Amino acid sequence: MIVAPAPLIVVLGDSLAISPSRESNFVAGLQVRLNGTRAGWTLINQGIRGDTTSGGLRRIEYALAGHPRVLILALGANDGLRGVDVQRIEKNLAAMIEVAQARGIRVLLCGMETPPLRGWSYTRAFHEIYPRLSARYSLPLVPFLLDGVAFRGDLNHDGIHPNAAGAKMVAENVWPHLARLVAGSQARPASAV
Repeated sequence: MIVAPAPLIVVLGDSLAISPSRESNFVAGLQVRLNGTRAGWTLINQGIRGDTTSGGLRRIEYALAGHPRVLILALGANDGLRGVDVQRIEKNLAAMIEVAQARGIRVLLCGMETPPLRGWSYTRAFHEIYPRLSARYSLPLVPFLLDGVAFRGDLNHDGIHPNAAGAKMVAENVWPHLARLVAGSQARPASAV
């Protein structure tokens, strides 16, 4: 009997991936859209509250263990809030991208922003990480994951973390980029069982 493995998408993220709850978040919204257009694709949410790019780098092997076809990389917000050196952030993100690409996994990079808690030069340098990585590795880029959601009281509960309505908007931000990746993804050969 020939069985084709279910195509997987892994989201490696932080609390933004699991807000407002594990059941209701932007990843769940993307799954609903996939069910309507690309039945059979499954999203696995590897979001962990408080995670950083260092944590993601430690978790990358586990996150990719199921052999996903797509990795949605949505990390860096907590690094920015903590003032982690931008070169360290970029190095961590680059390492995760390289691990995924070495396995033939397509990567969708989600850009983050950070407020000027450490000055505008840090905020600007942080912002530049994501477009630079997108260009270097030829990745599709969601320019800012929380575009239209951050600091809107009707779409989040604390200025940052999306509520249910905000999670739907985040899914709208990500969906066009993910839809193109999924549409362009070639089916892997079926494995004999």
